[in-house]
Amino acid sequence: QVQLVESGGASVQAGGSLRLSCKVSGGASRFCLGWFRQTPSEKEREGVAQIKTDGTTSYANSVRGRFTISKDDTDNTLYLQMDNLKPEDTGMYYCAADHSCPIFRSRAIWGQGTQVTVSS
Repeated sequence: QVQLVESGGASVQAGGSLRLSCKVSGGASRFCLGWFRQTPSEKEREGVAQIKTDGTTSYANSVRGRFTISKDDTDNTLYLQMDNLKPEDTGMYYCAADHSCPIFRSRAIWGQGTQVTVSS
């Protein structure tokens, strides 16, 4: 049974940085992993970044150049380094795992989420 546990969310000022972590029980190397976020203005969780089993990454246009997704397969941990944060980055951030990329919301395994709040 795969379980995902996020941590690292906090309240920061615009321009600041945060690093989110997601512990993946069951082996990070086995899955396509990604970060999604639920913002107050969106009905659906928005895909933020994704990393394939071979390490290939992809990003939403809104975060490209500011966020970096990475993983440590030996430690079974997924990361999201977020720099130059903006108020519109505020939301609940979720870690997700799927057996293949792209990650489909309907079949993904989800963590419980970690809150990121960016003030101007």
